[in-house]
Amino acid sequence: MERFVIGSTVRKREVLHGQVWMSMPVEVVADDDVLAVWLKSGTPLEFPPHPFGPHPWSDHERWVGSSVLQLHRPGIRYSVWAFFVDESFDRWYINFEEPYKRGEACFDTVDHGLDIVIEDGRWRWKDRDDVAGQVAGGRLTSEEAAEVWGEAERLAAALDRGDCWWLPRWQGWQPPQ
Repeated sequence: MERFVIGSTVRKREVLHGQVWMSMPVEVVADDDVLAVWLKSGTPLEFPPHPFGPHPWSDHERWVGSSVLQLHRPGIRYSVWAFFVDESFDRWYINFEEPYKRGEACFDTVDHGLDIVIEDGRWRWKDRDDVAGQVAGGRLTSEEAAEVWGEAERLAAALDRGDCWWLPRWQGWQPPQ
């Protein structure tokens, strides 16, 4: 599949059980070994009807409170987010999710609930119970949950070693003007 054009707008879609559950436009910042997209505060969110029911964020019309650089690598069950508040870097965030899949002017993933927050050089888990909740609610199978936890354990070990693949290239990145 062809790479996205830098500066173009594509749709980031959360696809649950084969159907779009949430969608938003993002700006392509890079598309090489990393698909990097920019989610600007105020971006509209769309929630098409879904047989699973409403998306957990469906009461939000827009992404607000921060802008986010999202870094996606092929085949891994997480993306790395750099949060910016008032265009200043705030923190790193790991969002565990389905590995992304490219489409025509879009890419698809789905959030698995589990997160890691990295602030002041220290990391901590966030929403550890969400994986079990997604299994109980039918969003994840037990096998998928085991894959999420396997990826989480590998990444936690890497963080403990100081191995943050994104830092050499993306630390110090500034939002587009």
